[in-house]
Amino acid sequence: MSPFIEENLHSLLTIHDQNLYFSKVTQLAQAIGFEFCAYGARMPFPLSAPRTEMVNNYPAAWQNCYAEHHYIMQDPTVAHGARSMVPLVWSDELFADSRDLWEDARSYGLRNGWAQGCRDGNGVVGMLTVARSGESITATELGEKEPLLAYLTQVTHVGLSRFFLEHSSYGHEVKLTPRETEILRWTAEGKTSAEIGDILNIAERTVNFHVNSTLAKLNAANKTSAVVQAALRGLL
Repeated sequence: MSPFIEENLHSLLTIHDQNLYFSKVTQLAQAIGFEFCAYGARMPFPLSAPRTEMVNNYPAAWQNCYAEHHYIMQDPTVAHGARSMVPLVWSDELFADSRDLWEDARSYGLRNGWAQGCRDGNGVVGMLTVARSGESITATELGEKEPLLAYLTQVTHVGLSRFFLEHSSYGHEVKLTPRETEILRWTAEGKTSAEIGDILNIAERTVNFHVNSTLAKLNAANKTSAVVQAALRGLL
């Protein structure tokens, strides 16, 4: 690893400005050999329509083309990143069912790329993509650079998802007491307040007190919403 890359990887998490953070990520991607860089994230809330965020240095014309044709709905890299943490390399086979997307991307200089999904305890699903207009990614190059790219993916996700969550109404940190967590877990098993009271040897009204406290902390409308939110936040 070059001194430039090593130094900047370790300094990334000290940056407190989103634009500067992504600028550094882009510099690192370019130092590794890729002129383009993109990071996208899907927030866990609201469940009915999860918010998505994207930052990239793609050509503006390609960004407009991608949005105009709603390519996100047919992008196989996005679909892969949502369900798998296994990295992938762009190929004709990968885009076999999205030929228009593939041809348009290549016309704007995005010819060879690598992508990896990631997720964290906050329920945020992200993906880092690096791409270039030049030579193909060989097996030798992939073997040399994939560990570094995987580490860059994690650092990018940790940093940028933090900024995205800060601008979300769900971004505040929630801390549940051990008793609140215990009651939520039994609620997730389908137990009523009365049944939980019997299991824990406490009064039903005490169970409801903790449930109401949890609803307020999570800003949840009901117990079902509270259980889902807590699970997605990694609190259970």
